[in-house]
Amino acid sequence: MLTKVKIPLPDLTSSILTLDDTALDSDQLENLIKFCPTKEEAELLKVLTICAYLFLVCALKGYNGDKDKLGKCEQFFLELIKVPRVESKLRVFSFKIQFFSQISDLRNCLNIVNSAAEEVRNSVKLKRIMQTILCLGNALNRGTARGSAVGFRLDSLLKLSETRSRNNKMTLMHYLCKVLDEKLPELLEFPKDLVSLEASTKIQLKFLAEEMQAISKGLEKVFQELAASENDGPVSETFCLSLKEFLGFAESEVRSLALLYSSVGRKADALSLYFGEDPARCTFEQVVSTLLNFVRMFVRAHEENRKQLELEKKKAQKEAEDEKMQVSTPAMKSEHPITTVYHCYHVVEECHL
Repeated sequence: MLTKVKIPLPDLTSSILTLDDTALDSDQLENLIKFCPTKEEAELLKVLTICAYLFLVCALKGYNGDKDKLGKCEQFFLELIKVPRVESKLRVFSFKIQFFSQISDLRNCLNIVNSAAEEVRNSVKLKRIMQTILCLGNALNRGTARGSAVGFRLDSLLKLSETRSRNNKMTLMHYLCKVLDEKLPELLEFPKDLVSLEASTKIQLKFLAEEMQAISKGLEKVFQELAASENDGPVSETFCLSLKEFLGFAESEVRSLALLYSSVGRKADALSLYFGEDPARCTFEQVVSTLLNFVRMFVRAHEENRKQLELEKKKAQKEAEDEKMQVSTPAMKSEHPITTVYHCYHVVEECHL
């Protein structure tokens, strides 16, 4: 374990108490935290070996001999016990180092969710496509109880590729693309309105909630350790100054992030409601996943329609060319060709004689 701590032992205490992130990185801090006994381990240690443990601590605290004669583990322990509540300070130090990347990553994910929700709701083209799908569904179900629907479930979008024509050559998705291509070609570009959709499908709101909670709790631990460290005396003065400086902007960052998190949560629920779904049953993750699959099937069906149209054009062109060749070639009567060939044959034969 100690081989992973690259900093010289004499500098360990000062690096912790000054929160020097140039001397210790997050990985080294994690290893130091692992080396510290947990609360449960400390209690167990007191029950099992309290006498030996107290003797070791007292001996090290009162040790005035040559430290070089101690083993590396003893030297390491001697450095650690100089720091009041060393494990708590190490955890605060680790939080401080990772704070900026955690905040940045979480804010980025929240912005993606926010953008995806806004893009979907603001897309006029998507809305018109939904209206077209509803009209097609009502036309297909005319004369039945479902022939005058005012809406449809979101997951019905994925069934458009399953509904096929009688000859089994075209799905309802292909027909939708064909109708739009002929009547409303400007709507075919609706995927360009949803630039954040794919990225949003890779985000789980549950994990964002856990990350937000971890940051909030981490900041709370910083305040608690600051309050405790102010009673340590001169040994923790620099530590307290560094921590106050960090809290000066960290608190406002977390407050801003919490507001964004709440706003995004409301917009995520509003997206489900926008499609007439219950957010508890049809979550944000389900909505964006369904929409992304719909977009992909739509694009694929449209591309297949274009390829089929190209094939039909080439086939029609070839048939027209064949017909043109037949028309341009004169129809010869059965007697003349034979007579012409017969005379030519004899002319050639006479020339050779």
